[in-house]
Amino acid sequence: MQNPPILIGLVALIGLLLQKKGISELVKGTLTASFGMVALTEGVNMLTGVISPINTAFQKSLGVTSSNSLNDVTFTAKFGGEVGLAMFLGLIIHLIIARFTPIKTIFLTGHMLWWFPFVIVAGGVEGGLNGWKLIVFSAILSALYWSIMPWLMRKFVWAATKDESFLIGHPTGILSLLSGFVAKHLGNKEHSTENINIPKKLSFFREISVTGSIVIFLMYVIVSFIIPSLPGKKNLLFNSINQGLTFAAGLLILLYGVRLLINQIIPAFQGISEKLIPNAKPAFDVPVLFNYKPNAVLVGFITAMITSTILVIFSDSFHIFHIMLVPLVITSFFECGGAAIVGEGQGGLRGSILGTASAAILMVILVGFSGTMFGSTIQNWILIFGGNDLSLMGIISKILASWL
Repeated sequence: MQNPPILIGLVALIGLLLQKKGISELVKGTLTASFGMVALTEGVNMLTGVISPINTAFQKSLGVTSSNSLNDVTFTAKFGGEVGLAMFLGLIIHLIIARFTPIKTIFLTGHMLWWFPFVIVAGGVEGGLNGWKLIVFSAILSALYWSIMPWLMRKFVWAATKDESFLIGHPTGILSLLSGFVAKHLGNKEHSTENINIPKKLSFFREISVTGSIVIFLMYVIVSFIIPSLPGKKNLLFNSINQGLTFAAGLLILLYGVRLLINQIIPAFQGISEKLIPNAKPAFDVPVLFNYKPNAVLVGFITAMITSTILVIFSDSFHIFHIMLVPLVITSFFECGGAAIVGEGQGGLRGSILGTASAAILMVILVGFSGTMFGSTIQNWILIFGGNDLSLMGIISKILASWL
């Protein structure tokens, strides 16, 4: 139970057994789910390994220290069993909510079924919970999030896609809600992002691995001139290229692991939910939205990167959060990409820009507060992947756990 890949495999196995699948599907589904968890973890480790030196260099140059008693890898090794059990129990509660309440959401974004209990368990640990109390607490909070947030977003999603057959189950929730609210009041639907003709020369921005590698390359070059202590400065050009390539490879491995998980975990639960919960709406990963408003994704990514990077520099310069923040490349693309599409649906091009800019401001605030709160557990992880609903639920779990 303390080995996440094995636990994920067991979850898939149970789901397949309940559907009375044959031996071939049982073996393939169980092992592939485990492979996906391994790939996802290694991808995260590669991304963290690229970003961490920049964060550490900033901390050293400004004399800021943080607790390193645990990080995402050691936290998983120590509390992986609690996370897995919270995920499994949370899924049961989530299905009960969908079956017996008007909130008919089935959360099918496989990797987020892991990451939300992961963050919430960390918040519970920071707040002083342990044992069965930590597991039950994390399961309930995870189930409430999986059920409620996609349901809250539904009208914004349907307005953007003109398709009411699905919901979005992704940490973009709070950012998209803010973006939609701002765009509704300040936007202009007469001018759409999809009327913009993007030059073919810039089409590579649509590939997050390519864009991410370029951003990381530039980041290392710029930071190397600012901070002498950054490792690899003697071979600046090649080190920066290598870090950019490593980041892109890590992202591709992570996404591949995600696909493996989704392809196996979702069938294990989807068949059950369809039989037990009629009229439920599936909640999918945010890239499902990208085909509806592809130009909005690019507009959102650029807007979010510019806005958030300016705020990150401002925050680090004035020690606002007493920790060093780094540009949120992944959140700017995925979460703010979703927020941009929601903004476009409410207010066209102007709504997409203003809504995403507002979301980017909230993104920095969330990652700053959550990074501070997770100083003894997963701070390094949340500084890279936070600034979204993961940060929000982490903050809520820490506060509630401390109160309990």
